[in-house]
Amino acid sequence: MTVEIRANTVLPARRESLALRTSDGLRLVGELARPATVAPVATLLTLHPLPTHGGSMDSHVLRKAAWRLPALADVAVVRFNTRGTSSVAGTSEGRFDEGRGELRDVSAALDAVRRAELPDVWVLGWSFGTDLALRHGPEPDVLGTLLMSPPLRQSTDDDLDRWAQSGARLVVLVPELDDYLQPPEARRRFARVPQAEVVAAEGTRHLWVGEKAVTRVLTEIVLRVAPAAAPLPTAWDGPVDVADADADADVRATPPFA
Repeated sequence: MTVEIRANTVLPARRESLALRTSDGLRLVGELARPATVAPVATLLTLHPLPTHGGSMDSHVLRKAAWRLPALADVAVVRFNTRGTSSVAGTSEGRFDEGRGELRDVSAALDAVRRAELPDVWVLGWSFGTDLALRHGPEPDVLGTLLMSPPLRQSTDDDLDRWAQSGARLVVLVPELDDYLQPPEARRRFARVPQAEVVAAEGTRHLWVGEKAVTRVLTEIVLRVAPAAAPLPTAWDGPVDVADADADADVRATPPFA
């Protein structure tokens, strides 16, 4: 039976809990979602928005990536809570550290992806997660980095210059109506990184609320990570689960966060 993919549609995947260990001894909670019946063609390591303003591994675009992309694009999706962050999966040890200690969390997640021997790794940061990605810096075994709604609050020109020197692929997804950084300013700031691709998303805001915005951003992601799967279908012929009716309550209740 064919069903329309909605906000709370959960498509088939092999899901397993992850326990990440940081270099300073903290245990972080996470999840790996793989395609249900085939090997993944690529991997998405996600970095969530600001936890002090509601961000977590369950922030809605990251959750929907894990619910959809293993089935629609054969992409494995890794989500985790940075230190002191809580979600349905649990609470990671430690306390929020203003983006300093969280850089160790990014390293722990990359180490876990390497141990799992997951293929063709891309990093996806959203808001606060983009600053973590930029400040952590490029890794030689990561194919590229995608930035959703980057506020550039903690990242400096020195960070951008490191990316420019590395030549590492950088894709910047900027909502037209973003609360922090809109496309014209994003193009100016990222001009320091010649290889950066700045994509303006018309009519969207920082939180990418609504199915149209979610479909747009997931399609932009898949075009880079697993282009053979684009454009993403809007319906699914097969078994599905349905998440709680309040699956998007975090989006409705949470103010803009960076």
